[in-house]
Amino acid sequence: MTAPARRLSTGTMASYGFGAVAYGVKDAGFGTFLLLFYNQVVGLPSATVGLVIMMALLIDAFVDPAVGFFSDRTRTKWGRRHPWMYASALPIMIGWLLLWNPPAIMSEPQTLVWLFVMAVIVRSAVSCYEVPSVALTPELTSGYDERTRIMAYRYLFGWVGGLLMLLSAYQYFLAPTAAFPNGLLNRAGYGGFALAGAIFIGVAILVSALGTHHEIRHLPNPPIARQTLRESFAELRQTVKNRAFAILMAAGVCAYTIQGISYALSNYLYTYVWGFKGPVFVYLTIALFSGVFLAFLAAPRLGRTVSKPKAAMGAVLLGAALNTSPYWLRMLGVFPEVGDPSLLPMLFGFFILATASNVTGFILGASMMADVVEDSEAKTGRRSEGVFFAGSFFVQKCTSGIGIFFAGMILAVAGFPAKATPGTVPVETIDRLTLIYAGLYIVLACVSAFFFSRFPFGRVEHEARLARLATNTVRES
Repeated sequence: MTAPARRLSTGTMASYGFGAVAYGVKDAGFGTFLLLFYNQVVGLPSATVGLVIMMALLIDAFVDPAVGFFSDRTRTKWGRRHPWMYASALPIMIGWLLLWNPPAIMSEPQTLVWLFVMAVIVRSAVSCYEVPSVALTPELTSGYDERTRIMAYRYLFGWVGGLLMLLSAYQYFLAPTAAFPNGLLNRAGYGGFALAGAIFIGVAILVSALGTHHEIRHLPNPPIARQTLRESFAELRQTVKNRAFAILMAAGVCAYTIQGISYALSNYLYTYVWGFKGPVFVYLTIALFSGVFLAFLAAPRLGRTVSKPKAAMGAVLLGAALNTSPYWLRMLGVFPEVGDPSLLPMLFGFFILATASNVTGFILGASMMADVVEDSEAKTGRRSEGVFFAGSFFVQKCTSGIGIFFAGMILAVAGFPAKATPGTVPVETIDRLTLIYAGLYIVLACVSAFFFSRFPFGRVEHEARLARLATNTVRES
């Protein structure tokens, strides 16, 4: 049942990784623009919007494990994962379009209901694609280092998708105009943003599914015994009790919540704290991609030379220090002021290194989740890729659920006004916003690093486990 420790071809790796563009587009929209759109453009209270989006996350608590469980048990001529991947494309595209186009004639309560329903539809449909898709990682290879390389490709393409959406938004769909000097407040622009995103999502899913279709015959296809619903739930409970899985879930909740808060507040911080406008957002996108590319190069190398748990722990802590330093230095009065020529180079330097550190931690954490599959197989006799990555994916969606909720609460506690004009927000309000954000970031990063340090195995244990599983398979045959 265990996949061989093989190296994938560049074409397979690229097409598989390209599928993460769909999640990157969704992540950029949910994480960066959704709170801003419904708060500053539509005019709903920030805390209420954050609460509604977090409530939608509760539905995911049931959808994600269900998709993972049934994906593990799917048996078709197209394998376990690909039917889900193909079928998810159209529902995601339709839901995405509706999410960004709430009817203007609706009342505030009706608009909140619209937001909740559309968020549930989009997130559920994304689950039906992303959970089976990412579950392919441990099925494609059991190689300890190759899995890190696979995840590096997925994160690279995921960020490419998200950053291209940011770039298109800042430069085209939400660019400043005479009517809207702050283009982020132009409601009409979000319609084009939504259409471009829907097309991008559909193309990414189909390219990934078609590009890996030839691998179906090589994937593990473990036998499935018929069982009652009660037996199925008992099996699911036994699977998720895995200690390594629980530790990664705890570390991921903290790490991805940090990312969610950062995404949701990013436009507030860029616009109202650092005074970004116009072409600066293009430079920002380039800077962020530079950090992602550094992580793409660094993560596989760190995974080969340092244990994945230690490298992930260090990456999370370093990322927190780099990401919050500009805000601490600003409040101490030693960081360049807005308008100073040295501001952008210094700020982007911090952003590049912080992004590289954070993404490296995410890549290594995802690679460790792939290794949990064989740990569970050795203990239960079952491969449960879908269930484990459903848990991982649920944690990632905290990025746009719990993260947006916290961001909304931070804005409310800081007393940040709705539909605010850049340059008119009191300095005291800006200081409260940055202090709460940076302090919460540091606390969550430290907790995440602690859990990464508790991960129970590394390369030696993984390779010994593969050898035992192979020996058992030979004996049984």
